[in-house]
Amino acid sequence: MSSKLTSIAHDKLESLLNSRDSARIADVSSMLNDMPPADVAHLIESSTPKLRHILWQLVDTEIEGEVIGELSEELQSLFLAEMDAAEVAVMTEGMADDDIADILQQLPGAVTREVLASMDQQDRARIERVLTYSEDTAGGLMTTDAITIRARVTMDVVLRYLRRHSEIPSMTDSLIVVNTQDQYIGLLPLRTLLVSDPSASVREMMITDIDPIPANMPDTEVARLFERNDWVSAPVVDENRKLLGRITIDDVVDVIREDADHSFMSMAGLDEEQDTFAPILRTTPRRALWLGINLLTAFVAASVINLFQETIEKVVALAVLMPIVASMGGIAGTQTLTVLVRGIAVGQISRSNQGWLINRELAVGVINGFLWAAVVGVAASLWFNDWTLSLVIAIALIINLITAALTGATLPLFLNRIGIDPALAGGVILTTVTDVVGFLSFLGLATLFYAR
Repeated sequence: MSSKLTSIAHDKLESLLNSRDSARIADVSSMLNDMPPADVAHLIESSTPKLRHILWQLVDTEIEGEVIGELSEELQSLFLAEMDAAEVAVMTEGMADDDIADILQQLPGAVTREVLASMDQQDRARIERVLTYSEDTAGGLMTTDAITIRARVTMDVVLRYLRRHSEIPSMTDSLIVVNTQDQYIGLLPLRTLLVSDPSASVREMMITDIDPIPANMPDTEVARLFERNDWVSAPVVDENRKLLGRITIDDVVDVIREDADHSFMSMAGLDEEQDTFAPILRTTPRRALWLGINLLTAFVAASVINLFQETIEKVVALAVLMPIVASMGGIAGTQTLTVLVRGIAVGQISRSNQGWLINRELAVGVINGFLWAAVVGVAASLWFNDWTLSLVIAIALIINLITAALTGATLPLFLNRIGIDPALAGGVILTTVTDVVGFLSFLGLATLFYAR
């Protein structure tokens, strides 16, 4: 949705709040319901809390389900909390299984059971199948809406079978071939079906070298498979290779976007579902917690400085140059940490190549350490006319840049191994290490040299 259209909609809503004009309400409502559902969701997410509720009230019931499926989990929960089970049941009619499952997972258990009870037996069974899997697995991503065929039939029979459908499921690029026990056998691409001899059998033309996705596979690994193989859709099976459903590229794009948001927001200690326009009372506690954690680490660094109070009083220039050592270490460490976190996220790092990466980052830290130590040492000498001070800061900078490289390379690997998200915890630990080592090496060396 263009920013211009968003701005126009916001301007109209602002006028609506001030005037309460029914004609303007109808104007905004008409504009809103003529938009694609994804654009409506974008407009709602780009609005302040007061405007959001007005927008949601103006959305037609027929497209409520599609709109809410495009919203973040936080906004989904906000709007769903205001609806009863009957309203949710009406809203989810005609929605894809995976989208319905995502919505039901935001509701209390009692409401979810009421919504499921209102469905017919076939629909309820399909949704319950998806709900049995965690939302961050292939089973939680899949939809049961798939077309299956048998290997023994001919292309002509398949074409006639397809023509009996009023429509085929979206993102259908292949038909799934199963046996009589509904076990996955292979895929028949539509492009193959359309150009094949009508008398040829499915068994002759199907593809059997594409493995199905296990239902318990993590969604991040599913995303990697889609990216690596350029898939549009892929079948999902249980441990007995029985077909459960399929995953489509639109859901995989959501996973990729959520993972990117998670990595980006985690660097600041925020959740990927952080709402840009969340109210003050919801935003403040989340940020306060992270500020508190950072304050504790700052006290640790400050306590190191306090150990050398007498040295700083003798050589005031130390107080001027201290931030340089800590800052250079922090930046160098963050560069290494970011590379490693990204490598872990995209599945490029394994036990076989970890050693090479650590050695590479260590070598880079040594080279940069000596390079910038020379630059800073010369600058400090010219600034304060003190070669002892320049030698102290040069050595301290080498120590801190090497420490930063080593910590930035090993920390995310260690955190990932023990099950802690390196994107979330890595930054604050790294900063603490580089600050403490930077201050300790700089002020410790200064104490040693100037005590002579």
